[in-house]
Amino acid sequence: MWASVLIFSKMTDRQKEVFNSLSAQCARREYCDIRRKAVERLEGDREAAEEVVSELVEQRFVDDARYASAFAREKASLQGWGAIKIRYMLRGKGISDADIAAGLAEVDSAKAGERLYKLLENKWKTLQDDPQGKFKLIKFALTRGYDYPEVEAAVKEITG
Repeated sequence: MWASVLIFSKMTDRQKEVFNSLSAQCARREYCDIRRKAVERLEGDREAAEEVVSELVEQRFVDDARYASAFAREKASLQGWGAIKIRYMLRGKGISDADIAAGLAEVDSAKAGERLYKLLENKWKTLQDDPQGKFKLIKFALTRGYDYPEVEAAVKEITG
C-alpha cells in the first residue's frame, strides 16, 4: 500500500489524470487492453504509461484473472462459444494460460452442453434437406469452439 502511495505521488499531473480516467473506466467493466489506452492517452510515453498501469494493477482496477473469468462466462452464456474458442481469444489478448484455465473453470459445463445441443438443433432445421447438412452442422459447432467428441455425439443424436 505504501509503495502504491509513493508511485502515485511521483506521477505527473497528466499521469494522474490518465490514472483517474482509466480507473473510472475499469470500475465500470473489465479491460485487458488498458496498457494500449494508457500509451495513447500519454501520447506514446511508454514509461509513463507503464507507471500508470502498474498503479492500476496494484490497486486491483486491472486483474487478468478477473477479466478472463468475466470474458469466459459472457462468451459461453451469451454467445454460445465453446472452451476452445474462448481460450484462443483470451490468448490473443495476452492472458496467461493459468488465468485462462481459471476463467474457463467458472463456465458451467452442463449448461454449455445444453447450449451446444440447442444451437445444433436450431441449425439442423435449416440444413435437413442439404446433402452435406451433417458436415455443415459439425463445421458450425467446431467454429463455435466446441470439442469434436462432444460435437460428434450431439450431431449423432440430433440427426439420428
